[in-house]
Amino acid sequence: MESAPIDSDWIGLPDPPAGPADGPHLRCWWARPADGSVRGGVLVLPEVFGLNGWVRSVADRLAGQGYAALAVPLFARTAPDLELGYDNEGLRQGRAHKDRTTTASLLADLERAAGWLQGQLPAAGGRPAGLGCVGFCFGGHVALLAATLPQVIATCDFYGAGVASGRPGGGSPSLELLPAIEGSLLCFCGREDPLIPPADVEAIRTALEAANARRGGSLQPPGRPPHRLLELQAGHGFMCEQRADHRSEAAATGWREMLAFFRTTLAA
Repeated sequence: MESAPIDSDWIGLPDPPAGPADGPHLRCWWARPADGSVRGGVLVLPEVFGLNGWVRSVADRLAGQGYAALAVPLFARTAPDLELGYDNEGLRQGRAHKDRTTTASLLADLERAAGWLQGQLPAAGGRPAGLGCVGFCFGGHVALLAATLPQVIATCDFYGAGVASGRPGGGSPSLELLPAIEGSLLCFCGREDPLIPPADVEAIRTALEAANARRGGSLQPPGRPPHRLLELQAGHGFMCEQRADHRSEAAATGWREMLAFFRTTLAA
């Protein structure tokens, strides 16, 4: 996979007009093609380990493929600069911050980030460009939530555990939000993932099929339903080279399918 030169660095998004009372400061990782030629914008949502080196590398790799990629912190209200390693202590700290999130606050922060990212892209047909979104682990769960935002038209949810049993801050399963998603959703699950047991995989499959049926057979891109589930021979966290469950073959498939998905949906 050839990669073009990129520019990437930390950036603080403009604070809300009302200041901290209206939302936290968002310190994001901003990666984009160096020549300014952009094929679309993508929000990148991290695991519970924060905007660490691996998540930043995902944004960089997307930029190398022509996308303006903005990695957004999910714990900006409790740990805005969080960067953790893939060990037990990192997992403990990350989960503690995850448990303090709510769906409403996550969506508010992501809507701000989406609005900023749209402002960096050329308008499409006189309207702001539609965005892609990709998330991993807890970020995968949040990506499903982000798919309900009107700015987001193409979402990749990598091993987003818990979508069949609840949602951040409590409430009914996040899968129940599928009717509110107007774009396309591509979910990835590992067949050996202990955090997404077979019953959850079946619930995801059933919910996606029902959502497709409600769309009346709408195809986006042509020949494929708007929402799909891909099961790969892997455990949890298989995309990340720094994790014990990394599977190079499954990761390569994940990257290939994600890029093909963004290439068709964002171009449309």
